[in-house]
Parts: sequence; structure tokens; C-alpha cells
Amino acid sequence: MSDHSGDHDVIVVGAGNAALSAAITAREAGAGVLVLEVASRAMRGGNSRHVRNFRCAHDAPVDVLSGVYSRGEFMDDLLRVTGGRTDRDLARLAIGQSEDCLRWLLGHGVRFQPPLGGTLQLSRTNAFFLGGGKALINRYHHLAEDLGIEVAYECEAVGLDIDDGTFRAVRFRRDGAEERAAARAVVVASGGFQANIGWMREAWGPAADNFLIRGTAHNTGRMLRALLDAGAEAIGDPTQCHAVAIDARAPRFDGGLITRLDCVPFGIVVNREARRFDDEGEDFWPRRYAVWGRLVAAETDQTAYSIIDAKARGLYMPALYPAIEAGSIGELAAKLDLDAATLEATVAGFNAAVRPGRFDPAALDDCRTQGLDPPKTHWARPLDTPPFAAFPLRPGITFTYLGVRVSDEARVVMDGGVPAANIFAAGEVMAGNVLGAGYVAGIGMTIGTVFGRIAGAGAARAALGLDQAA
Repeated sequence: MSDHSGDHDVIVVGAGNAALSAAITAREAGAGVLVLEVASRAMRGGNSRHVRNFRCAHDAPVDVLSGVYSRGEFMDDLLRVTGGRTDRDLARLAIGQSEDCLRWLLGHGVRFQPPLGGTLQLSRTNAFFLGGGKALINRYHHLAEDLGIEVAYECEAVGLDIDDGTFRAVRFRRDGAEERAAARAVVVASGGFQANIGWMREAWGPAADNFLIRGTAHNTGRMLRALLDAGAEAIGDPTQCHAVAIDARAPRFDGGLITRLDCVPFGIVVNREARRFDDEGEDFWPRRYAVWGRLVAAETDQTAYSIIDAKARGLYMPALYPAIEAGSIGELAAKLDLDAATLEATVAGFNAAVRPGRFDPAALDDCRTQGLDPPKTHWARPLDTPPFAAFPLRPGITFTYLGVRVSDEARVVMDGGVPAANIFAAGEVMAGNVLGAGYVAGIGMTIGTVFGRIAGAGAARAALGLDQAA
């Protein structure tokens, strides 16, 4: 086993997209790099193992992306989902560098496939990784090995030695023993705290006990807590997170993207009282899917049900678990343990409120309800064609938005508003700078790649003394 207890130029904590973007950039800038990964080699990469795509602004078609997706449109999409809760300067930085990051990924051997269809509608905006997140992570690690980057697996970072705002060393646990690795700069890219149910409970109360964690069980927020305890400025609301309505039958941890359900726009969603509680067709699914996790979290037992009929088949991504089917709404209610009379009344009221229109799953069509509260704004068609089907929903938490404030150089901002000289952050641990609320598909990868590269370059300069020389 390699000895990682000596001095290093740069230590990167984490081994996902943001971390490896930082490590590779720092190494290519001439710094020696040690990556500390809590997971085993087989499970490396954190939440990035599950990713599918990267959101990218571009002024002309590039690689698999069609048409034009301007920086202004990207910003408008971000402001819409966040309600304006974003650091606009850092958001512009992420958006402005997204196309360069796409070219950087391509130049480092990452490959993309044509985007998926159905409810995603992402052919202009998002590049899909060929082979998904696992292929991306494997490519990063193969490249890291070729570059001579040290990766230490099953090393849980448990603390940071920070003296007067200056990083000295990482303390980590390996094989039950605590060790210490010193370095001249650090990049913290170890994710949020969503897998720490106790911390989630502090923010959400007992509802957190019903949350499912879509990603790795290793993102417990240890390094986030270490930075905050050392005087880093916090940013974001601990109750804000990337929360998606996923299949309630998914595992507690690490179910991944495949547990997501994309059928919501094509039917209705009811709670445990068998009543609708929000507009299922308010906007395209990539702008709304991350809203539904929070909506379900506010319902009784953090449970809801997406109900469709036979007309919706083939319009959404295939689900991991089979639908619960029945020949009538009453029979379906019995299988879901819902009050049959109430569910039948809910469906009947919805059907009566649907106004005729031209159904188009690829557009914000004119199929809507009238006189119904809550309304359904688009893709409203009567539920009248058996078999009827349902999927049980629970909140699926991808990552939390409480994080550390960073500068435009990805330096962690310490109390008093002073950026640290040699402490950098990238990825989910600082995503709250850009994502104050809501989510738009693929932007997590944009934030991770952009700020990973910025952090890696900055850490290399700090470690090699280039900042002082400048």
C-alpha cells in the first residue's frame, strides 16, 4: 500500500467529476496531485457515477448538440428554476465557460451520444455521455493514471488542518487508523451532506426519515462541516436541494437516475388523500422534474402517486420498476391503499375539466384544464383508457445546496469575506452559490466541470508559488 502521509503539492478530496476535473487540470499545470477517495475502486466517483448529461451554452451546433443555446437563454432557464436565487456573477462564469468545458471534455477523450427523446427535450441544450457517468469516471481515472496522479481509495477524509485561514493538511481514516497528508493547496470536492440523515433531519424534521438518497451513501458532509468549523462562509439554505420525485420502491441509497419517473406530465399526481396538489403540466419536464421532489416532501408520509392511462405508454423513459396496473380507477385505488370514492371523484373532476386541444409532447401544447384547482396547463388528456397505471413516489435527494461561498477563482471565502490563499472548492460542496433553489437538467455537471477546472488551476498556482511570482 502506498504511503500518502508525506507532503504534496495539491490534495483533492473526492473522486467525482468536479474532483477529477480539478486533479487533471492541476496535474497538467505541473503540480503533483493526490486524490483521496472514500469509496472503493469499484464504487469510485460519488454521484458522478450516475450522471447522464452536461448542459452547455453554444452559439452554433457543436459535437452532438444541435442549433443554438445562447448564454442568455441558459441564464433565463437558470433564473426561472431558481427564482433568481443565484450569484449571477458566478452563474455567468459557469455558463460562459460551459462550451469551453465541453471542448475540454472532448479533448480529454470523453465521448457523447445523441440525446434521448421523450420528455427530456434536450437536443439543443445537453450533451449525453456515451456510456453514462460510469464511463465518464472511468475515462477520468484512466487519464489520471496516465498523468501520474495518485488516487488513494477507501480513505475517508475526516478533518482539515487549517491555521489562520491557511490549509496545512487533510486528516483521513484508512484501515481503521487515522493518517495525515500535508499539501500546499487543497481542493474540496467531496459533495453535500444528503447522505447524513441526522443532518437532513435538523433541516427537515421527521420528514427526512422518508427521503431516499439517489446517490452515494458516502456524501455525509464531513468536509463541508470541517470547512464551516474552520471559518468558511456558508451559503445556501439547508432545506434546499436537488430533490426529484422517484419511485418509492427504490433503495435508500445509490438508486441513481434510473429510479426517476418521467411520466408525471402525462397524467395526474395524487397524495395519500387521493387528491391532486400541483400542476403536472406547468412546463417542460427538464425544468420541472426537480420541483416534484420538494412537492412530494410536503405531502403526508412524503408519498404520492403518478397515475396515467394507456394513452401515455411510450411517451416517457422506461421505469425501473413495473407500474401498478388495474382495469378501473376503483381497482387501482384498492391496490394503492387509497380511498376509492375520493380517487374516482378526483379523476372524474379532472376529466371533466380537460379542454380539447392538439396534444404534442414535444411542445407546450394547448391541452389544458379549465376551472380546476390546481390546473393542468399542458398535456392534459382525460384518464379514460384502461389499463390504468400508477407509480408510487417519494422524494429522491441528489445533493444539498448548503455549501461554502467561493470566489470567481473557486477559492473558499472565509469569515470577513477574504478568499483563502490555498483552499478551493468545486462541485456540490459549493453548488449553492449558483443553485439557491430548483434545478435544470445537467447544470450540476456544468458547475462541477467549470469550477473543478478553475479550482485545479488555482490550486496548482498556489502550490507552485506562481501567485506570489505574479
